[in-house]
Amino acid sequence: MTPRENLLSLYRRTGYETVPVGMHFCPSLVEEFNRRYPEAKGDYLKQFGAPYRIIFDPGFAWNFDEVHRIPNRDINVFKPYYPEGFAHEVKFDGWGVAHEAAPGAHHMTRMHHPLKDAATIEDLEKYPWPDFTHLDYSYLKPQVAAIQQKGNAVFVWAECTVWETSWYLRSMDNLFVDMGCEDPMATYLLDKVTDMACLRARKFAEAGVDILGLGDDIGMQQTIMMSVPMYQEWLKPRLKRVIDAAREVKPDILISYHSCGFIEPFINDLIEAGVDILNPVQPECMDFSEIHRKYGDRISFNGTLGTQKLMPRGTPEEVREETRKNLTIAGPKGGLFCCPTHMLEPEVPWANIEAYLDTCKNFRLQ
Repeated sequence: MTPRENLLSLYRRTGYETVPVGMHFCPSLVEEFNRRYPEAKGDYLKQFGAPYRIIFDPGFAWNFDEVHRIPNRDINVFKPYYPEGFAHEVKFDGWGVAHEAAPGAHHMTRMHHPLKDAATIEDLEKYPWPDFTHLDYSYLKPQVAAIQQKGNAVFVWAECTVWETSWYLRSMDNLFVDMGCEDPMATYLLDKVTDMACLRARKFAEAGVDILGLGDDIGMQQTIMMSVPMYQEWLKPRLKRVIDAAREVKPDILISYHSCGFIEPFINDLIEAGVDILNPVQPECMDFSEIHRKYGDRISFNGTLGTQKLMPRGTPEEVREETRKNLTIAGPKGGLFCCPTHMLEPEVPWANIEAYLDTCKNFRLQ
């Protein structure tokens, strides 16, 4: 199998030949990688043999590099939504959400919500929404083909699909109040964001991508972020609309869904909405063996190696043990891309990264 074929077979739970590896480095670990592998020029996915390459959705809320692709993204149009001079002190994402650097947080930001003070649907209607309809998508198909011709799968990073983008704009507390009060403003905002996500999902499917990475954080460290009935009313049908839009174009596209935190009560709903792969199965919140026992015949998984405890604070042997344990749980049919659950932060020892890579390379089912 090529790396792409191997990965897709693993995710479809039809067996695999080699254990794939993957990770996401913070800037300081990229610097450490460059020091150790100067010839790789920062491409750690290629250096370590990851079977996928990432294409970023221009509508992904944290994708500042792709904002230039979106027509009408002039920061001046956002100034009326912020205090005087504020636009000169922060950077804006493609939706017009302001991100202010947070001292000591390396790469996290404080967000400021342009629709926080909106009072009517008319306020939402006049907002300068990003124009994805007239975005030039001609770059997508050749980029996808080039990656696949080299034997790698194409993963589109399109998280913050509905819920997160909506509350980034409105603020989480205000959007929760809107939803709880059945305010038409919540319907308008969530539908607007969903419509634009459907448009982009179709474009990615038309380009032939292998895995569409959707997601919205709907869990917290010990509990879910909203009730199951609220999720089923407001978010599940909108997620299904996005998934259906992609599958109408490419029926075999795999759908990955990301949510940090404890989300076990939502897993059945995610499966019913059409999700194929759940990321990251955060071990500080959920036991992978139990999650796999309950749902492993209906959904595959990505992650399971904790980035709160195991990767930064564990020993190399503990990393090896957890990697072997989780791969053994998944078994020979696959269904698990075993990898860190989130970005690897500055405190992760390089020895733990090497332990993970070496274990995957040498893993054999007994």
